[in-house]
Amino acid sequence: MSFIDPNAKSRSARRRSMIGWLAAVAAGVLTLAAVQRNIQFNELEKESAELHRLASLRAGQHDAHLTALSAIAVASAGLRPDLFLDVAATISRFYPRIDEVQLVPLDLSGGAVGSEPLPPDTEAMIRATAGRSTGLPEILAHPSRKEHYLLVKRSPNSSDAIYALALGIDATQLVGSDAEFWSKDSVHARLSLPEGAGLGSAVEETPAQFAKPLESMSQPLLLETSRQTRLADLLPPTQVAVVILLVSLIYYSARALVLQRVRVRTAEHEAEMRRMEAQLTHAARVNAMGEMASGMAHELTQPLTAILAQAQAGRRLLARGDSEAVDRALADIGSQAKRASAILERLRNWSRPQRGPVEQKDLRIAMRNVEALLGSEAEKRGGLLHFDVPGCAVEVLADQVEMEQVLHNLIRNAFEALEGQAGGVVNVVASVTLGNVILEVVDNGPGIDEALRPGLFTPFMTTRENGTGLGLALCQRLVERAGGEISYQETAIGAKFRIVLPLSGQPREAAQ
Repeated sequence: MSFIDPNAKSRSARRRSMIGWLAAVAAGVLTLAAVQRNIQFNELEKESAELHRLASLRAGQHDAHLTALSAIAVASAGLRPDLFLDVAATISRFYPRIDEVQLVPLDLSGGAVGSEPLPPDTEAMIRATAGRSTGLPEILAHPSRKEHYLLVKRSPNSSDAIYALALGIDATQLVGSDAEFWSKDSVHARLSLPEGAGLGSAVEETPAQFAKPLESMSQPLLLETSRQTRLADLLPPTQVAVVILLVSLIYYSARALVLQRVRVRTAEHEAEMRRMEAQLTHAARVNAMGEMASGMAHELTQPLTAILAQAQAGRRLLARGDSEAVDRALADIGSQAKRASAILERLRNWSRPQRGPVEQKDLRIAMRNVEALLGSEAEKRGGLLHFDVPGCAVEVLADQVEMEQVLHNLIRNAFEALEGQAGGVVNVVASVTLGNVILEVVDNGPGIDEALRPGLFTPFMTTRENGTGLGLALCQRLVERAGGEISYQETAIGAKFRIVLPLSGQPREAAQ
């Protein structure tokens, strides 16, 4: 039979506590990451909305610039290109994102006027775009600058237009911002043309998390922003340390509260167990008194009976000599002997253990009650009490309290034998076979001296200094009264007591 390590329970408790703490910390860190991710997304949404508003206002300014330049071009009738170029330079100086201004005559005989030389193919593209215009400015991808686009408008804005006006606009400056948020290398913003062509490559690496067209009839460019989520952003070291500290504080505070409640319930349970133990102890003492009284009655009845017989014989002998004095004395001896015999008989009847109602009971209930009663005492003694209870009901015809008393006595004897021994274990095993239940109480102590084994169940036989020697005798009497038998079994280590009880419905002969 294997014995369980007494320290395994404490190691398992520490391991469960550590696993619980790690799980709580992991949950706290994951929650922090989720919160940080949500904060970053909300910040991106807020900043992107502000950037969208700002870029839309800037796009609206482009329409106003085109209108002003168109008025100057028509008023000068092509005679004052210097005036047009001065206004264009002023616009570029105050609005650096507009870094190119072009005035292209729709008549192929005229030359373009602008802030910089215009390639022929670009001039032809601007002229063709203005020629098909229906009134609103049109936007084109710049043929030579990837991050620029051209905003083209006819001048005057009618079917009699004679010029094509074009603004070259830097898209990166259109969405530029002085806000600290957009200076982070993990944050990106870009504009795309309505047909989908991107003006730059800032967010091509990450999917857009914010996308909205500018609020401009002439420039419905799509603003797209994104933010790369990094581990350091989700889990800032300082905040992680604070979370771990708070989670640890909450976890161990809650654990202390739970343990306190467990200790209170345990104390209440132990109080109940002590009450049950007191009842069992009282029952054991009453039964022990019964055994002692029975033994005394048995020992004293025989000499008293002999005194009575001799006194009666003396009366008969003295009757022949008519000795009245001797007769009265002998008569008094006989009377006192009868009285003593009657008193001892009444004592014997009174001291016989009184039985509770014998009913069909599940023996497992008695085993669990005793386990609950003696479990804490086993821990206090530094030992381990292990019960192997069958999974199915074990019905016997016996008094439950008496069966609990038998187990209580055997287990207490075992732990007293283990006193001072490290790693003491007591196993209580129940098994069912051939219409009987076999109940064994086994310990790994020093065992019982071979010379003492024949008289184990004899009243007043004890090896303890303050023992009464009635415990095993009482156990034997209670087991036999339930129709069973108890015996000591030879074992290589420790001591083993075996109880055999008939199952309910099996033939039984109770000892009276």
